[in-house]
This record gives sequence, C-alpha cells and structure tokens, in this order.
Amino acid sequence: MRYSGFSLLTNALRGHRGWRPAWRDAAPRPAYDVLVIGGGGHGLATAYYLAKNHGIHRVAVVERGWIGGGNAGRNTTIIRSNYGLPGNEPFYEWSMKLWEGLEQDLNYNAMVSQRGVLNLYHSDAQRDAYARRGNAMRLHGVDAELLDQDGVRKMAPFLDFEGARFPIQGGLLQRRGGTARHDAVVWGYARAASDRGVDIIQNCAVTGFLRDASGAVTGVETTRGPICAGKVGMAVAGHSSVVAAMADLRLPIESHVLQAFVSEGLKPLIPGVITFGAGHFYISQSDKGGLVFGGDIDGYNSYAQRGNLPVIEDVCEGGMALMPMIGRARLLRAWGGVMDMTMDGSPIIDHAPVPGLYVNAGWCYGGFKATPASGWCFAHLLATDTPHETAAAFRLDRFRLGAVIDEKGQGAQPNLH
Repeated sequence: MRYSGFSLLTNALRGHRGWRPAWRDAAPRPAYDVLVIGGGGHGLATAYYLAKNHGIHRVAVVERGWIGGGNAGRNTTIIRSNYGLPGNEPFYEWSMKLWEGLEQDLNYNAMVSQRGVLNLYHSDAQRDAYARRGNAMRLHGVDAELLDQDGVRKMAPFLDFEGARFPIQGGLLQRRGGTARHDAVVWGYARAASDRGVDIIQNCAVTGFLRDASGAVTGVETTRGPICAGKVGMAVAGHSSVVAAMADLRLPIESHVLQAFVSEGLKPLIPGVITFGAGHFYISQSDKGGLVFGGDIDGYNSYAQRGNLPVIEDVCEGGMALMPMIGRARLLRAWGGVMDMTMDGSPIIDHAPVPGLYVNAGWCYGGFKATPASGWCFAHLLATDTPHETAAAFRLDRFRLGAVIDEKGQGAQPNLH
C-alpha cells in the first residue's frame, strides 16, 4: 500500500485507523519451488532477490515468530565494508553498494545514513595494521583514509586523547560506512517480496525436514503442517545448528550472546560510528538521539537472548576509557542477540552435504551489514546451484580443507575448541 501526503495526514487526524498491512500474512500452500527458513533480513532479502533477479515467484519464507523478531531487531545497525582479505572485501563492498541503492530499489525508507565508520588506533603496530587494511580496501576500489590524531580530533573532539590509559593516535576512516534502520530494512524487504508474490508465513516453526528415499530434503515439517519444496534454504542466524541438526547435519558453529545497549535521547553528538581500538567497544547515535553501543560476545554458549553482568561491565569500561562523558548518560535498555560464530569469523553460503538443503549461516558480528549481499548471493545459489562470485570463498568445506578466512575485520572471535 502506497500513501500520498494527503492520505498520511488524513490517517493521522483520524487516529491512524485504516492502515493496511505492508505485506500479506500468507497461509502456507502445499508446495513451493523454494522455501526459505527464517524471516529476518537475510531470509527476506533472499526471497526478494529470487523473485526480482531470477523470476522465481513460488517462494515462501517461514518464520517461527514474527517478521524481524530475531537478530534483525537485535543489532547495532552498522553498515561497512572495511575488510582486508580477498574472501571478504568484495562481498562486503557489494553489500555496501546495494545499501546505497536499497531505498530506491525497495521504494522504502530504510534510513540508510552514510555518516562514516572510524576505527581508532592506539599504537604504532595498530596503525600499521590499519594501514595494511586500508591499502587492501583501496586495491579493491573501496574508500579508506588513514587519519592522524589531529584528523580524528577534528571529527570527534570529545574523545579522551591525552589522559586516557590508551591515548588515541589516529584512526582508519571509511566515509561511506554508517548505519541503517534495522526494522525498516526488514519491513522494506518483506513488502517488496510480498508484492512480487512471495508468501511470508509467520508463527510457523520448522519441526523437521521431509526426506525422500535417497535422504534428499523435499520440504519441511512445521507447526502448521508439512510444506513441500524443490529447494530449502536455511537463514536462521544463531539457531542454524539447531535447525541443521534436524537434517542430521552438524555445522562448524557455536552460538553466543552478543549484548547491545542504548541510552536516553541526547542532542546530536556522535558524528558517525566510532570503534575503540584498545578494547571491543563501538558506538553510534540513532536518529532519536540515543547512544547505541556494544562490545564483545558473552564467553559461553547460549541460545538465550539476554547477557551477563561481566560483559556489561566490560562494555562500560571501554566506553569510559574512550569518552568519559558517556558516564553521565542514563541507560535506557539493553538486549542480546544470538550469534552463530564460525571458527574463522566468516560466514557460510553453500550447499549442505544433504541434497536439497542450502545453508546461509555463521555471520558472527557481520550479519546486519551483510543483509543485501547475503540475500543476493544466497538467491543466486538457490536459483543456479552455483556460488555467486563475491561469495565463492564462503564454502562450508573450507574448515575441513584448511582454506579458512581469518579476517580480523570481522571482530573478536569466540574461544572455540
């Protein structure tokens, strides 16, 4: 449903009555060409690009809860492509380019704000590491600037440059990075996919897989009955291992909680996204004025969408070390998302060893920023049975073959055993 300025004003004066849903809340049909498990950003983007790019419209997205009720609504909204390794940089840059045209493509305001992402460095060795990453980015055609202390001070004079335990020496800046509104991204993809004939089926939990005599996946068992499909794709983030186990598949993944926080609304202060190089702390400011920040994962396996106090303390310590004034802000709320952490910090977009089943998992800290490219590349895989060129390194068997992508740009990694 598209609304004119007059209709928006009329609805507002009438108490917002008469709004129609942005997408169809479909009932499951007996069979589809492709079925995507997971109604978050990755699953909805996959369905949209299946319809738009490949002309496959008999597609269903099944979600055990409501659209965007998982990690899609539990992140810090950062988008960037400041990676260093060939396996990752082209993929995340493709995602950034899709972000830049997303609102026009979906005809939906996703509040994409390219305010810049600044990674601070605090030592000569860290400066050299950021210089190498910046050079790698530029070799791939990605913008990168290495700033000295004066350059950072001009952007963020409120940071602690002199009295800090880890004085700021400079930073690596990607001006095209920034943030997007996570729920708007989900709603935009849901509406666009629904408009192209995709069935979005909410409150429909997958309880098992349908298999033929050879063991190939031919559909799913759900709480709303069996649904057959020519191909089944998994895009369920932190619960990838649980769903894969229903198909007798063990993934090289551990699930951890990642906490995030938002403060009360404040006047405009943070110019973009800033990360603390001497600890795992990152911060930006939402359009409503709240400071949105987070840090490291909780150090134990969990499927609970909550965290523990030691990590909260660690995040607050990082914030105080970077910008002591943050101690005066009141915390409004906190939340936790379930991260599916691979052993090398990079994702998986590949066929499963089980025929008929495809895997999109292991996004670690990079899930939200990857949303457009993840959907684009997963749709390509599902439609053509060949990997997209920018996601060719995200093979499931790389852990067995020793072809891991040890990308430090992904963020800290869990202590996997």
